[in-house]
Amino acid sequence: MAVSSPQSPLGFGIVGIGMVAEFHAQAIAAIAGGKLVGVATRNAEKARAFAAKHQAPFATTDLAALVARPDIQVVCITTPSGAHLEPALAAIRAGKHVVIEKPIEISTARIDEILHAADTAGVRIAPIFQARFGDGARTVKAAIDAGRLGRLVLASAYVKWHRTAQYYTPPRGLLANDGGGAVMAQGIHGLDLLQWFAEMPAEVFAWNTRRVYPNIEVEDTAVATLKYANGALGAFEASTAVWPGWSRRHELCGEHGSIALEDDRIVRWEFRDARPGDDAIRAAGATNALGSGASEPGAISVEGHRRQLQDFVEAIRAGRAPALDGREGRKGVAFVEAIYDSAASGRPVKL
Repeated sequence: MAVSSPQSPLGFGIVGIGMVAEFHAQAIAAIAGGKLVGVATRNAEKARAFAAKHQAPFATTDLAALVARPDIQVVCITTPSGAHLEPALAAIRAGKHVVIEKPIEISTARIDEILHAADTAGVRIAPIFQARFGDGARTVKAAIDAGRLGRLVLASAYVKWHRTAQYYTPPRGLLANDGGGAVMAQGIHGLDLLQWFAEMPAEVFAWNTRRVYPNIEVEDTAVATLKYANGALGAFEASTAVWPGWSRRHELCGEHGSIALEDDRIVRWEFRDARPGDDAIRAAGATNALGSGASEPGAISVEGHRRQLQDFVEAIRAGRAPALDGREGRKGVAFVEAIYDSAASGRPVKL
């Protein structure tokens, strides 16, 4: 595996230069201990323009050439979701650590190929779920882990977003490209946070539909009921067909307290037993440093990517696992698969 000296920054490469690649490039520029070295995409002119914009010295249409560079230690995969496997395997086999935009891949079977290859090569995988790195989300997680809610009663997530008909111009909206619609492409952020807060449900029962966009292959709306192993219940809703789009919302309700999180803003923070600091948390709840993709996918902030990539660089330097690794990122896709399997079969699905 190619490594840099402890004093030099880790070199990054980016594969694919769609919209999300801009967030990766900006995040790499903003972190300590990383620099963008090269970019690979199928269009040579676009590769050169992207590299020049972000001051990367190398641009290519040859993936093998990118991953072979000894000055690249980390490869970011920002291709469409159904095209993550091949470049990820190429990078792993070249001994590179890999950052992969969510979802890692469009099925757990394809994810398992990546994880097995990474284990064999001894490299790290970091799937991008930047919502976990928000101040609000981490405050909520700490309260749950500290037992402030008592026995969890209800744990639910709602991702009611808006996307235009133009957004679904092919290849977007095709199963082979996206692996799914409102659940896989947008709602998975909500599912990842939900299972991080409340653990994976033991059973789901779901429905989905193409309510507004009948010409796409994937769903634009889905709902699911959830049963957790500890006896708690919950709900999940996802849509890209509602106007104007609301903030993603999580509700965690227990016997001793309840919390509501909208995007990364804590909007309800209520406990039977107050503690010092509660007023400060409520007062700080109006901030949302990570932005929101409710109505426009490009409206998120680069801050979430920056925080996650900074953790990844520090993890590699320290020889530890990143705060969010590949097996943790796999859970969101397993959750999505259960929802899709239930909607297709009309029966509950056990995870």
